[in-house]
Amino acid sequence: MMQERIKQSVPGIPVLLLALTVGVGGVIAGFLIFVHGVNADGLVQIMGGIGLFLASLFVSIFMLAGLYKVEPNQSAVLSLFGKYVGTNRSQGLHFNNPFFSKKKISLRVRNFESGRMKVNDLGGSPIEIAAIVVWEVADSAEAVFNVDEYESFVQIQSEAAIRSMATSYPYDPQEEGDTSLRSHQAEISERMKSEIQDRLTKAGITVIESRISHLAYSPEIAQAMLQRQQAGAIIAARRLIVDGAVGMVEAALNSLKEKGVVELDDERRAAMVSNLLVVLCSDRATQPVVNTGSIY
Repeated sequence: MMQERIKQSVPGIPVLLLALTVGVGGVIAGFLIFVHGVNADGLVQIMGGIGLFLASLFVSIFMLAGLYKVEPNQSAVLSLFGKYVGTNRSQGLHFNNPFFSKKKISLRVRNFESGRMKVNDLGGSPIEIAAIVVWEVADSAEAVFNVDEYESFVQIQSEAAIRSMATSYPYDPQEEGDTSLRSHQAEISERMKSEIQDRLTKAGITVIESRISHLAYSPEIAQAMLQRQQAGAIIAARRLIVDGAVGMVEAALNSLKEKGVVELDDERRAAMVSNLLVVLCSDRATQPVVNTGSIY
């Protein structure tokens, strides 16, 4: 596999000044020889002026053709007749062999948001998922030579990794402590980042961050799943209410017994427990019935 290696270059500003000097100087000298030739017949004078002009022009064009600039957070991948020569990451104006082909690669941090993809979670329920991936080029040689159109490669492989990850987890936890797409965002993001990185390493790409931007059940089952979630919430709330009511009834009976307020047999104790639970667990306000007679 191709890996990046640094290629040194000649500073471009001195070469630019030299090229301009050679070009302008050659034109002036050629013109002077052509017009004011010394001790030369007309033909030699003309040929000498033209030759000096063409030579200076060729040298100047040769030096100018080897100039190229590298902007901040950019690299230039250099190759000679199809053979990789090296990479220049130094910003500024540079000079290298004019026959080198130079491909500019951005090293800036980039991101994209995948489209909403319909997949099945671990339980087989259809869901919609989308994610944001933040990435950068770490090895410009691998990005250019190991894959074709690395930007498209990043997007396609990232979406494939997101699909694969989504099928490995349920949308909601099935049991206590289960990792799910909705309840464990940090763990899911780390797993997704790892899967995307495994697929993009060969392209010289480093994944900085990956996180879910959209997660929902598919429209065809969204209503049914919402009802299931509501039922689960109601059951959990009822369980909490009943547990609290039982504790309150137990505390009330123990307090009556310890203070000797009233002695209740098993039948009336059961009736009192039933009445208290109805009062404490009812959705609506209960209507009291006052007993004006004897308790027995």
